[in-house]
Amino acid sequence: MTAGKNKWWIILNPVAGKEKAAKQYPKIDRFLQKQGQSYEIILTKRPGDALGLVRNLPLGEDDAVVAAGGDGTCNEVVNGLLTRSPAPEKPPVLGVLPVGRGNDFSSTSGISEDLDKALETLIQRKLRPLDAGFVKGGFFPEGRYFINGVGIGFDTQVGFSAAKMKIKSGLAYAAGAILNIVRYEPSPVLRIRYGDKETTMPAAIVSLMNGRRMGGSFFMGPNALLDDGELDICFVRRPPTRLRLINIVLHYPRGTQAECEGVFTGRAAHFQLTALEGGMAAHCDGETLCYDGKELEVNCVPGALRLIGA
Repeated sequence: MTAGKNKWWIILNPVAGKEKAAKQYPKIDRFLQKQGQSYEIILTKRPGDALGLVRNLPLGEDDAVVAAGGDGTCNEVVNGLLTRSPAPEKPPVLGVLPVGRGNDFSSTSGISEDLDKALETLIQRKLRPLDAGFVKGGFFPEGRYFINGVGIGFDTQVGFSAAKMKIKSGLAYAAGAILNIVRYEPSPVLRIRYGDKETTMPAAIVSLMNGRRMGGSFFMGPNALLDDGELDICFVRRPPTRLRLINIVLHYPRGTQAECEGVFTGRAAHFQLTALEGGMAAHCDGETLCYDGKELEVNCVPGALRLIGA
C-alpha cells in the first residue's frame, strides 16, 4: 500500500476468467505502486464474498471500490456499495477492471478489456453518473441491485446452459442458444406493465437493460444508456416456429432485433411482470433470480453510483 489522496479498494476475484484473473494481481499491484496510489487489493474466496467485503469496508467519501473480475464480481460489488449502512451522502465511486469471462457491463461503459488501458482509465478518474436497477422477486423478495440487465425466458435458459460450458463466453452463449432452440420449450404467458403501457403475451425473450450487451456478443438493449434514469425493455412474442426464433436470435449480435415481427421495445423507470401461465426463469447480471417465478418488480435508481469511466 502506498500514499495517495483517495484510497482504491481493489476487489479481485481470482477465479474470474477461468482463473486468469489471479495472474493479473502482480500487474495491478506494480501499476498502482508506480502511480503512488493509496490502495489495497483484497482477494475474494467464494461466491458472494465480494458483497460482504464491500459492505464492511471503512470507506472514505470519495474512495473508489474497483471490481476486478467479470459481470458477477461487478454485481456483488455494486450490491455491497448500495446496501451499506448508514447509506453514504454521496453516490459511491465504482471502478471496473474487466478481467472476467463476459465483461458485458464494461463494454457499454467504454472500459477496455485490455488491462493496461483499463488501469489508465482508473488513473484518469473521470467520474460519470451511473444508474442502477433494482429487482424484487424470486430468490430476492427484499430486492437485488444490478447495473447491466435482467433477462427472462429464453435468454436466461441460454445463460444457464452457457454457464455449464467450459468454452469462451461468446461461444458458450451461442452454443447455449442452439441447445435451447432445439428444446424449444413453451414460453410463459406474461403480463408486462411499464410506463403507461400494458401487454399480455406468451413471451419467449424479455430483457430489461441498463447496459447494452449480455452473453458476450448479444445486444439485448442496443440503445440503452447508463445515465438516463430509465431502463430499456425488449420483449419477443413466442414465434410459431424454431426457424422464426432462430431468425430473431441472429439479429441480437447486431442489435437489430426490433426489425423483426413480434419484437417490441420501450423505455421506462418502472416495470411489473406477472406470469399468468407458466413461470419465469430470470437472472440479473448473471445472478439467478428464479427458475419458475410468478412476479417481478423492476425499478431504475437514477444516479445510484459514480462510475470511473472512459
